[in-house]
Amino acid sequence: MSLSLPADPPRSRSLTGVLTQTIASLNGEGDWFAPARSAIVFVVDGLGAHNLAARRGHARFLGSVGGRRDVARTVFPSTTAAALSSLLTGAEPGGHGIVGYRARIPGTDIASNQLHGWETDGLDPLTWQRRRPLMESEAAAGRPCFVVSRPEYTGTGFTAATLRGAEFLASSDLEERVRIAADLAGRHPGALIYLYAPDLDSAGHKHGWESDPWTDALERVDGAARILDAALDPGTGVLVTADHGMVDVPAHKHVLLGEDDPRVDGVALIGGEPRMLHLYAEPGRADDVLDVWRDREAARAWVMSRDEAIAAGVFGAVDDEVGARIGDVLVAARGRFAYYDDRERDKRPQRMVGQHGSLTDEERTVPLLRLGAFA
Repeated sequence: MSLSLPADPPRSRSLTGVLTQTIASLNGEGDWFAPARSAIVFVVDGLGAHNLAARRGHARFLGSVGGRRDVARTVFPSTTAAALSSLLTGAEPGGHGIVGYRARIPGTDIASNQLHGWETDGLDPLTWQRRRPLMESEAAAGRPCFVVSRPEYTGTGFTAATLRGAEFLASSDLEERVRIAADLAGRHPGALIYLYAPDLDSAGHKHGWESDPWTDALERVDGAARILDAALDPGTGVLVTADHGMVDVPAHKHVLLGEDDPRVDGVALIGGEPRMLHLYAEPGRADDVLDVWRDREAARAWVMSRDEAIAAGVFGAVDDEVGARIGDVLVAARGRFAYYDDRERDKRPQRMVGQHGSLTDEERTVPLLRLGAFA
């Protein structure tokens, strides 16, 4: 069957190239950015370009430093674990192997959380994420590399999988984190600094990106970016970007999969996330599952087999070892829908308002704003 999937705009910049091009700019060789003495990549989790444009009046500083073309395209699935792994390795999900929020460990019945499964399911940070982190390579070559993030991410498996090699500095306060990053850039010529802010994403998941709490969080991010810009030494370049955007899904747009639902017949395990399911079929049932989901959900989702998804390149080039992590059937929501396994006893995930993971422009287009030497 021929798939009709959204196409990336011509000459669009991929999130996979942001850190590699930043490093090139530090070497005076970049194609995207001007040369810089030190560089900070400021990742605002959940800040989609469409979300920022719609709330531009609450982000006057960030709104003043970029235009409609100052964007990049995140990877598919448009979810934190996959996107940050791509940013920090320069590889697509089909190469680094983080193919969604939850993915099956081949040979098991475990759909492991790709942010926390390192601790709960024994994922090895040195092997499950299959590409060498760029920070590790740069540090080994003698470059000062730093991560400035929240304390709870210190020493986690995901941090080791994607950021090993860098020195980790922690603060719970966003304004303090941006000041730390600016200070590091000034004191360490040639430094590469990863600065991370998860607060906006948290507010969006809980309240929705169109909510007052999300707008308040955006104003704090905007104020922090202004402080960062004012604190920069000459020669320091800053990029403000994100891992994904967000759409709000009201409760009446939840698609609940119950015990006798034909859509779960033949499905052994459900992974992914509500807007991008990985369906792992029982042996010999993959075609049946695909047919049922196409018949019932084609108007609400892009439904594709694993082979179709790989052939379409949605994960990038897929290594042989990664293919088995991808669902037999993939279901990526088109409109404001989210799919939940209602057989699960824990209903708390169904309270989530802001969501992401699919192929829509709102979820995949992120800002790529330049400050300091990159402006």
